[in-house]
Amino acid sequence: MPLTAVPLAMKKYHMRRADKEIRNKRELLRLVSRRPFVTIAMCAKDDPYLVTVNHVYDARSNCLYFHSANRGKKSDYLEANPRVYAQVVEDRGYVKGQCSYDYYTVNMTGKASRVDSVAEKRRALTLLMKKLEPGLSADDARKKFIDESSFREVSIYRIDITSMTGKARVPE
Repeated sequence: MPLTAVPLAMKKYHMRRADKEIRNKRELLRLVSRRPFVTIAMCAKDDPYLVTVNHVYDARSNCLYFHSANRGKKSDYLEANPRVYAQVVEDRGYVKGQCSYDYYTVNMTGKASRVDSVAEKRRALTLLMKKLEPGLSADDARKKFIDESSFREVSIYRIDITSMTGKARVPE
């Protein structure tokens, strides 16, 4: 009996190890917020591309912001196909004698778009600088790092998160 091919995008998957699933949305968002990097998978014309960038999570808009050069591979891919998959990992280390690792991982799907609004770019850069330099006030971030050249020399992208799942293996 031949198998009927179901497009992967239509398949419904479940977490095989449900005991490791992170179900608490606040915990997922905490993990995304505290990690310095997110890895973003994108694809254009069946050609995949993976990039790791620093980011900031904006709870007000349920999105991730990251910066990029105005032109290049990342922007070409995102403009060709804005659908992305992103992952944040917290490696908690190898567990000696158990042949295992402790970790947290959060996987997200979403749609990326270039931020054109100067106000939103300013907000995203301020949030990013406050994350990268804890203790920095929003006003100091704007004065020190966010000037007119910031808006010409850098692109800001946002990923509007459409789904989020998490998995963890933590000490018992």
